[in-house]
Amino acid sequence: MGIKGLTKLLADNAPRGMKEQKFESYFGRKIAIDASMSIYQFLIVVGRSGTEMLTNEAGETTSHLVGMFSRTIRLLEAGIKPVYVFDGKPPDLKKEELAKRYSRREDATDDLAKATEIGNKEDIEKFSKRTVKVTPQHNDDCKKLLRLMGVPVVEAPSEAEAQCAALCKAEKVYAVASEDMDSLTFGASRFLRHLMDPSSKKIPVMEFDISQILEELELSMDQFIDLCILCGCDYCDSIRGIGPQTALKLVRQHGSMESILENINKERYQIPDDWPYEEARRLFKEPLVTDDEQTELKWAAPDEEGLINFLVKENGFNIDRVTKAVEKIKTAKTKSSQGRLESFFKPVSTSAPVKRKGTKCVLVSPNPVTKFKTLSVQSRPMLLGSQIFPSLDLGSNYSVPLSRHVCFGT
Repeated sequence: MGIKGLTKLLADNAPRGMKEQKFESYFGRKIAIDASMSIYQFLIVVGRSGTEMLTNEAGETTSHLVGMFSRTIRLLEAGIKPVYVFDGKPPDLKKEELAKRYSRREDATDDLAKATEIGNKEDIEKFSKRTVKVTPQHNDDCKKLLRLMGVPVVEAPSEAEAQCAALCKAEKVYAVASEDMDSLTFGASRFLRHLMDPSSKKIPVMEFDISQILEELELSMDQFIDLCILCGCDYCDSIRGIGPQTALKLVRQHGSMESILENINKERYQIPDDWPYEEARRLFKEPLVTDDEQTELKWAAPDEEGLINFLVKENGFNIDRVTKAVEKIKTAKTKSSQGRLESFFKPVSTSAPVKRKGTKCVLVSPNPVTKFKTLSVQSRPMLLGSQIFPSLDLGSNYSVPLSRHVCFGT
């Protein structure tokens, strides 16, 4: 479910914390992806027609494998380094929400049977999607596929979104990709929506920056968590009558959940009995995650023989398509190993504010060096073609022409 109404609330009240980005702009970035959310989308969309889904000869569903294989290759071809994070055991506080989801699937199953009986194709399509559930087998299939592709897999001890956020906070990855907004509530510094959408949708990636969001909302992280709980989350019911805008107003006015509950009009807003907001807050602030020092992320070469055995022999994929896909993965791995430009040219750090006293140049080598030297520009010109450039005199054996790309004021 995520956080109810949070996207619109941020668009209205913290627009500078959101920006549209091109898919290609994440070249060289490591991105933690909520695997269960992606698998769920694949089961709903890939190869589905009414109640029919893609299957192998044994009648086992393969929509999740087709979706995961093709979408991951798209990420790799764009130079993105994906890390898929899988859910572990849900916290006890989520049991009520999971029970609601089960009940909704049961209702959808009954509605689907009625729609099938009368032949209503539109309702068949609608209700069949509502019956979809990601099973342990779907997860195991995708873990095996990703490992054969050379893509790292992280198995969270509990919530995948919390583990993704932990990787992001530890700077193991650049951002978290999901559709559930609670990644922000868990503290992910950057959050991406629509990264896993098919290219045919042509929807830009929406990037959220939590520090910018907090600044615009004028809230601390603790207050933001209270705001999300008031909006409605997976761990407890919201207070009837309090929507996102009212929740923001109350948090700004009172500063904390305790103060809100003490001062709220209890005749107008009925607080649920034994409302577990404190436990929900604790789960967001101190979730069960794997220690980042124990999480090693490695992208390896694809196992071509393993992929052919798993996809072609066991699941009926076309061998030519799989072979071509493996070549794409190999090419993409070479491409992504080039890295981003800013990671190649490391910035020069200074311990004090820079003062402008004259023009100097700093030579930065892409190879590790023990010291950087700051050298003054000599006034001796150098002729290159029909242009005259100032040059840096490094002694009798070297003379390096300078341009604005390597010179700056200090």
